[in-house]
Amino acid sequence: MESLKVFIVEDDKLYGEMLRYHLALNPDNEVLLFSTGKECIDNLYQDPDFISLDYSLPDMSGLDVLQKIHAYNQKLPVVIVSGQDDVNTAVSLLKEGAYDYFVKDEETKNRLWHSLQKVQENLLLKQEINQLKDEVGKKYEFRNVIKGNSPAITRIFDLIDKATQTSIVVSLLGETGTGKDLVAKAIHYNSPRRTGSFVPINVSAIPGELIESEFFGYEKGAFTGANTRKKGKFEQANDGTIFLDEIAEMDTNMQTKLLRVLQEKELTRVGGNMIIKFDARVIVATNKDLAEEVNKGNFREDLYYRLLGLPIELPPLRERGDDVLILAKFFLGEFCKENNMEMKTLGSEAQKRLMVYTYPGNVRELKAIIDLAAVMSNGLMIEESDITFSKKNFTSELLNNDDTLDGYTKKILEHYLRKYNRNVLTVAKRLDIGKSTVYRMMKENEL
Repeated sequence: MESLKVFIVEDDKLYGEMLRYHLALNPDNEVLLFSTGKECIDNLYQDPDFISLDYSLPDMSGLDVLQKIHAYNQKLPVVIVSGQDDVNTAVSLLKEGAYDYFVKDEETKNRLWHSLQKVQENLLLKQEINQLKDEVGKKYEFRNVIKGNSPAITRIFDLIDKATQTSIVVSLLGETGTGKDLVAKAIHYNSPRRTGSFVPINVSAIPGELIESEFFGYEKGAFTGANTRKKGKFEQANDGTIFLDEIAEMDTNMQTKLLRVLQEKELTRVGGNMIIKFDARVIVATNKDLAEEVNKGNFREDLYYRLLGLPIELPPLRERGDDVLILAKFFLGEFCKENNMEMKTLGSEAQKRLMVYTYPGNVRELKAIIDLAAVMSNGLMIEESDITFSKKNFTSELLNNDDTLDGYTKKILEHYLRKYNRNVLTVAKRLDIGKSTVYRMMKENEL
């Protein structure tokens, strides 16, 4: 058993010395003996890992000492040792948060030893969990998770960095497939809350009649099928982060309840009346314009301002320039590794083909395209013919309305000028045309 700092609070000096001797059989343990409740409370600054507390002390009751201990550290395990076998007293102390209740007899020292072992096991388990979460945090270091170096994504890195330094609400905005879930995880695992839980919940995936119990939990018997008490997502996210995806899909009745919970930082389970405090960071995401939803009457204005916090709008892939190729090469490498395939590369013609597509499905669609290309290719190089786009998506934007060849040329050039921040040299290179053509059309106000 690893070393622990143990307090024994016992006014019977001989009995206290006996307990101290027994618990100190592990020479690494530091066991301190106190004869009054005040001595124990005055020494809590030493941050003990475990306390054995006599119920009957000369200066105050065991209940009073227990309450003061938990006022200092709510999670500190305290075992009550009493000379009385009183069930009612034991039950009341356990309700107050005592770790256990023992009656003084010849087995007390062994029971304390076993309790100490359980506490140590729990501490070791928490250390392992925290270590794993730190490793996950490194995995989700946002510059590892979010690939790219375009100006658009560099701005996002700056905002994510600011978000990780506080617990401000973050609202992630952007089209479907732009990676809002990855950004939410990156913020959590790089913030001081990384050792807490990351609890994602997709609002649109939960039936309306179940969303309240999913969010806030329920008591046994609250409704048909509620056979046990269940914690909701907000309780599970205590000391961590709750991620509410597709927040715009929440009905107005639930919006009202959510607003109250966020304002008060407390909730009540369905079918219960006990008020439960919680402390969870909130991150929300939507592919809709929430301000427009407010104007339409679909979203509460007061909840909108409560959730706005730090807005981070993720750019669509079509505005990220060469990030397309950075992501494509990353996805290709990951797919080959996961499927035990020889590492493949993207041919130059395949790269050109990838760069002319608009990706209405954004990063998610690019990954699907690359995964399929890796399967369809016959060699170790992805060829242009291996790249398959959805015909509907590929033609819908450009060919939505009939136009002349000059009209289509103008549309294509305008698209690429927006995409590359009006960098004429880059546009000319991408389209394999002379830069003078682009300059001429700009000068003649055709663009």
